[in-house]
Parts: sequence; C-alpha cells; structure tokens
Amino acid sequence: MLRVRLEKPPQKYPPLPEIPEPILALRELALDLRSTWRPEAEALFAGLDGEAWRESRRNPVRLLQALPPGALAVAARDEAYVASVERVRRALAEEDEAPSALPEARELSDRGELVGYFCAEFGIAECLPIYAGGLGILAGDTLKSASDLGVPLVGAGLFYREGYFRQTIGSGGWQVENNPVSDPDALPLSIALDRDGKPLLVEVEFPGRIVFALVRLARAGRVLVALLDTDVDENTPADRAIAQRLYGGDIETRLQQEILLGIGGLRALDALGRRPNVRHLNEGHAAFATLERARQVVAEERVPFAEARAVATAGNVFTTHTPVSAGFDVFPRDLVERYFGNFAGALGISFDDLFELGREVADPERNAFSMASLALRLSAKANGVSRLHARVARALWHRMAPEVPVDEVPIVPITNGVHRATWLDPEMRFDDLRRPEPGEIWRRHEGLRDRLVRRCREILGRDALDPKALTIGFARRFATYKRAPLAFTDPDRLARLLGAEGRPVQMIFAGKAHPHDDPGKEFLHRIVAFGEEERFRGRVIFLPDYDVDLARLLVSGCDVWLNNPERPLEASGTSGMKAGMNGVLNLSALDGWWDEAPREETGFSFGLAQDHPPEDVMALALYTALEKDVVPLFYERDAEGVPRGWVEKMRNAIERIGALFSSDRMLKEYVAQCYVPCARRSQKAGDSRNAAPALPIDAEPDDAELARRQ
Repeated sequence: MLRVRLEKPPQKYPPLPEIPEPILALRELALDLRSTWRPEAEALFAGLDGEAWRESRRNPVRLLQALPPGALAVAARDEAYVASVERVRRALAEEDEAPSALPEARELSDRGELVGYFCAEFGIAECLPIYAGGLGILAGDTLKSASDLGVPLVGAGLFYREGYFRQTIGSGGWQVENNPVSDPDALPLSIALDRDGKPLLVEVEFPGRIVFALVRLARAGRVLVALLDTDVDENTPADRAIAQRLYGGDIETRLQQEILLGIGGLRALDALGRRPNVRHLNEGHAAFATLERARQVVAEERVPFAEARAVATAGNVFTTHTPVSAGFDVFPRDLVERYFGNFAGALGISFDDLFELGREVADPERNAFSMASLALRLSAKANGVSRLHARVARALWHRMAPEVPVDEVPIVPITNGVHRATWLDPEMRFDDLRRPEPGEIWRRHEGLRDRLVRRCREILGRDALDPKALTIGFARRFATYKRAPLAFTDPDRLARLLGAEGRPVQMIFAGKAHPHDDPGKEFLHRIVAFGEEERFRGRVIFLPDYDVDLARLLVSGCDVWLNNPERPLEASGTSGMKAGMNGVLNLSALDGWWDEAPREETGFSFGLAQDHPPEDVMALALYTALEKDVVPLFYERDAEGVPRGWVEKMRNAIERIGALFSSDRMLKEYVAQCYVPCARRSQKAGDSRNAAPALPIDAEPDDAELARRQ
C-alpha cells in the first residue's frame, strides 16, 4: 500500500546547551508538546530539576537552557535515566509511524488528504501563551486528540509575542493587565526554512504594501502547527506589531490579524507542502481562508469565480461558538473595501459581490461585513458546539435561508469535548481498579482538595480556606452573561450558608475579564470586594491570573463546579466537563453541554429550561439547590466518614462524563460527519492538491515483497 508521509520541513531550532550523546533525544523531545499530556515524557524533564520545571511553566526548552553546567552530563551517566529517554523516544517514534485506528482517518491518510485546522488561539501548553480561554483550550485539546488518534491534521494560527495578558489584582480590587513579552528562543518552537535554508516568510498583500510573516512551528505530537509571526525586519514598525497581542489593538488591527490568519495561514501551509483539501474554521476569525482557497482555484485552474467558489466551498467546515449575532466579528464596509478591493479583482468579481458574501445577516441595513456570515456561506458543513447551541444557531441563521424550515437549517450539533490525558488528574485514574470502592475515591479526592487549599494559600500569601470544607469552584472568563456574582444576590443568605455550624462551605473564584469589557471587570471587582468583607473573609477568595496550571488544580480539587450563565448564552462550556471527569460534581443551570448531560446521576441542576430567566429567580433556585440538595448530601457521612451518596455521583461523573464529553469522541464525530464527507465532496468538485508542492511518497513493500528481499 502507498502511504503518503509528510516529511518534517527543514527547521531552525532554538538555542540549547550541548546535550551529551546518550541523551541527545532530549533535543527532539523538548520540541514535542506531548510532554504536556504524556506523563512518561514529562517525567524526563521534571526528573532533571523539579523546581526549575515548575518555574519554567513546564517548558522543556527553558528548563534545558536554565540547568546548571554539568547537570546534563550527570544525567547522561545515569543508566536508568538514559534508558528512560530511549524508551520514551522509541515509543513516540513508533506512534508517529503507526496508522490510525480510525477507519475514516485511514481513508483520509491513504488518499494523501489533509485537514487544515484554523484558529485564532491555541491552548496547547501553559508555557506557550497564545490562548485566552475556552476557544484556545478547545483547539489545543483537538490537536492533542488528532495526534493520539492519528487524524491527518495540521494547524494554522498566529504567534503573539505578548500573548494574552497576565492578570494581577490592584490595591482597589480592580483587575490590572500586564503583557510580558515572550522570547521565542526560549519556547518549544522552531522556525521553518525555505528551500534555500533561509527562514520561511509568507507574504500577504495589504493596502499599498506587503506584510511578511515568519512561519514558526509548534509540534503537538503527530500534529504540526504553523504560527505566523509579523515581528520581522522586513516589516515596518506598525506591521511588526500586528500579531503582537492576542485580540489586541483596534478594529483595523483585528481585521489585519484575521487576514493573516485566514489568507496567510493557508499560504503558510502551502509553503510547507501541506495544502489541506479540508479546511476547518474554528470560529469565524479564520473565514478569509475561504476566499484565499477560491483565489487559488481561480489562479491555478483558470476558471470563473462561480466555479472556484463551488470547488473551495466543498472542502470548508465551519464551527460557530456563539449563540448571539453580537458575538461575531463585524467590520465596516469602507475598511473591508480598503483591504479587499484588489483581492476582489483577483477573484474576478466586483467588490460589491465580495461584500455580499459576508454581509451581516442579523442587520443587513447596517452595511457591515460579518466573518461568521462569510464562513457559513462558503462552507459545506457547519456545526454548533452542543445540541442546545445548534438549535439556537439554526434559529439565528434562518434568515440566511428563510425558505427552509428552521429545523432544516444545515447546522448540526457536535458537542465539545476535553482531552482526558491533559485534564484527568493522575490521582483520579482508576485504570488499575475495575470499580473503585467509595472510600478509595473519597480518600484520593480529599488529597486533591487539600493540595488545592495549600496552593491557594501560597498564591494569596495568607491563611485561607478549610481543607475539609465543601469547596465550590467558579473559574471562567468574566463575561457578564456568565453571571459570576449570582451567588451574592442575597449576601446575608449566602453568609449564613457558608458559615453554618458543622457544615462549612467555601467558594473559589478565578478568571479574567477582557481588557475592553468594563462590565466584566465590574463583576470581577465585586467578587474581590465580597471576599474582603469580614463575613466572607477566608471563605470566599479570588485567585488571580487563571491559566492551565491553575485550572488543573481547580477542576480536580473542588467538590462542586458552579455554572450559572444566562440560558442560552453559554454555547457549550468545557470547564465543567474537565471537573466532571475528575469526580467534581457540577451545579449548573440548564445551558450549553449540561442541558444534554446525564445530570441527575452526575451532579445537580437548578432553574428552569427556559431562555433568559430572571436573575432573581435563578438566584433563588441556586440557594435552594445548595441548601436542600448539595450541602446535605456532602455532609451525610457513614461510620467511616465517607459521604456515600455523594461519592456515588462522583463515580458516575468519572465514568460517564469522561466518556461522553471527551475530545476523542468529539474529533471522531468531526472526522465522520465533516472531514470525510468534505474530502469526498471536494474531490468530486474537482479540488486537487496537485498544485501544492509535491509531497514525498514512500512506497512501503508488503510482507511478501519483504520476504523476497530477505
């Protein structure tokens, strides 16, 4: 059988110390982000210096650079360590070469087809700060599952030197944003080289000039991610700053970033010899990739735009993550015309025709260009990220095809999932026990809660929290629809609940408000202020600078995961999935993924299944659930001190949520429902990857041929 093998592009690697020959594989392993989800790979680096590993934010490159002289030489003389390095290297190399266990993924691979995954942010590892929140973490989990499952996928995104902001809380209790600059030479990234051995630069036409982007490469196991960096000498100072900060700058900067992501991202994959014939747009930020693919077809096949559009559309998949039109990126007509007037000519159409492709659906008279509208009009497959969200999205986009019954608007549900190996704490992995006893589950969980409390005290620099008290976690973006202060609607009632004699309750909050979201900042300030009141002191805390590392502690160490958004504005939500698979019980409104979860067996619900319920009604329902269901069940203990009814829900959550809401399950649905159908449709439409740089093809002999040669 012929198998298309995508060779690694030539690369320039970050500066590392001299690594002795017996452990030279550490150089390659340091650039493979599987160390973020494979314990055996992480152990190689943590074993060199555990404290330095934590201080580096689990960054293998930075760790190797920071080791004292002679440390690697000592490790190279340790026979057990050398054997571990070789064992991990061999195991990952064998995984790289293994075919996928998924028949549909093998179908794609055997035909040399490739899925391009475009996203504005990727939360692969805390040491690579190019993510802001749930969208980026979902993208990172998707790449990890693609690597684990052997799905032929390649990522495209932007490299932000300042990433998303680091958060502190000022003396007045207000969020303070800081943007430290990352040193790319200290990150697990390499630089792609062109055929002349020079750093690979992608060119994108902007008004009156060319903007250049350096192609940096991240490796998430078997998946390569191309990240475009505009901070290069070839650009003007203003253009060097385009990709400086995630979601930074004004509306024009946002448009420039999205041009780079969609158009530049597709060109980068082309230059790497990885032209995808299926393009997955994870949210509308990357929608310009649809126009760039059409432009390629027009230029290479010499066909009119109508035909090129059909060819390009056949291979496009669009995932929408917002249930309201206000959540989509929209740009004014004059700004879009300034950047796309010439591009329309390259498509062989007028700018008016191009603008109509993205005209906003919600308010056509506003004369605005919507990235989501463009993505939906030029995609063969579209999906929402939960069953409830898909229903909401179909109603939202019904205006695009009013002649079609709303239930038949072609937006299907593919509910989000999370990467089990990343988010499941080792203490809650019961693979060694067929069905663990309640006492064993509880003992391990209490250890995780104790670890969380100790870490909170370290962060705050003071004594706080009770390691034995019922601990409620609320950690997510501080958008107003998520209603962080809902539990404080009646502060007196909450104070009585938290301070009940013999049944103490405590609350941990974390999360960032967008720098331009003043109402969200006000919500955050209110939480901090409540935590300073005497009646809540030590029982309500806010942890600053929420990131992946802190999230792992919270989703495994809390007892309850609180989620109280305004239905139906939480399209999916994934933090509760992470908590559930660790045995943390969700206490949630009936929105997003929880609306379809096995709720009664794995947690608690409150409020009615109705849209936009009054806030006071929801607050009352929350208090009632806490007082009558949650707290009593937690403190109802047997003779051994185990809350058996509570632990039964924990066990159900571990078993059921971990299986139903994993990113492996999610990606399998994308492969079966979107990637394979789009690849077939693309082939029928005449799409071809022949115009891309030729890929090396290794003819692998079958067993009979091998026997003959031997």
